[in-house]
Amino acid sequence: MNHWKLTLAVLLALACAGPQRAPQTLEQVLAQAQPSDWRTPDPQQTLYLDVNGGRVVLELAPAFAPQHVAAIRALAQRHFYDSQHVVRVQENYVVQWGGGELQVPALPDEYTRTSDGLAFAPLADGDVYAPEVGFVDGMPTARDPARHSAWLAHCWSMVGVGRDMPPDNGNGAELYVVSGHAPRHLDRNLAVVGRVLSGMPLLTALPRGTEAMGFYAADVAKPAMRVQLAADVPPGERVPLEVLRTDTATWQAYVAARRSRREPFFVVPTDRVELCNTLPPVRTPPPNPR
Repeated sequence: MNHWKLTLAVLLALACAGPQRAPQTLEQVLAQAQPSDWRTPDPQQTLYLDVNGGRVVLELAPAFAPQHVAAIRALAQRHFYDSQHVVRVQENYVVQWGGGELQVPALPDEYTRTSDGLAFAPLADGDVYAPEVGFVDGMPTARDPARHSAWLAHCWSMVGVGRDMPPDNGNGAELYVVSGHAPRHLDRNLAVVGRVLSGMPLLTALPRGTEAMGFYAADVAKPAMRVQLAADVPPGERVPLEVLRTDTATWQAYVAARRSRREPFFVVPTDRVELCNTLPPVRTPPPNPR
């Protein structure tokens, strides 16, 4: 095709497409979201961790680590964690709690699962640690289509199960939350069981441990905690939260806004976004109109 004909074809295509819609900001996308774009976490899969004078809300991910999640729920209902403490706060890394003596068998590793049957919302920008990344039920997920495997990623606010050297000796008694830059090198090396939805400032404000790897010294008073299953708390006392769904057009618009960053502050938008910088927003639902 001659150059002038190609130019004419492009102009005709643009004319047929009509006026181009300006990129939206994050604020605009969320302001236009409909009630159906948000979901309420299942109280049966939600934990309340009371520490440092406030409440941390943690959503579990049974689709990825069902045996670990079942063990954690059972321990919470037995009030096991109420006798435990925060034992480690490592700068820009993790906050860790629990670890008391627990006479139960170790669980299978549950570091990955089959990707078959997962409602995977892919992120088109690529990833360093996995062939594909995206979201499943709001959880940051990596996927390897060639091996039909998927796993949760170690993003900020994600919760995992501590273990010693053997890969199958975690039992749910010892948990940690990623409190700093995403340590994605841990992916597929520990069981990731959920995400903190609210209350991260309560954990990141805890005093840093002074021993190796941020553990508290033996003679230091360690922060105490209380852990409950949200379903065991009266409905009127539960924390009202909603999470943006990752299977809607609004979610796609949100990702596009995270990618383009058209807010006035940004001089040069990157037009790229990575998995751990795209976690679904969480909100307190607006009051019902009368």
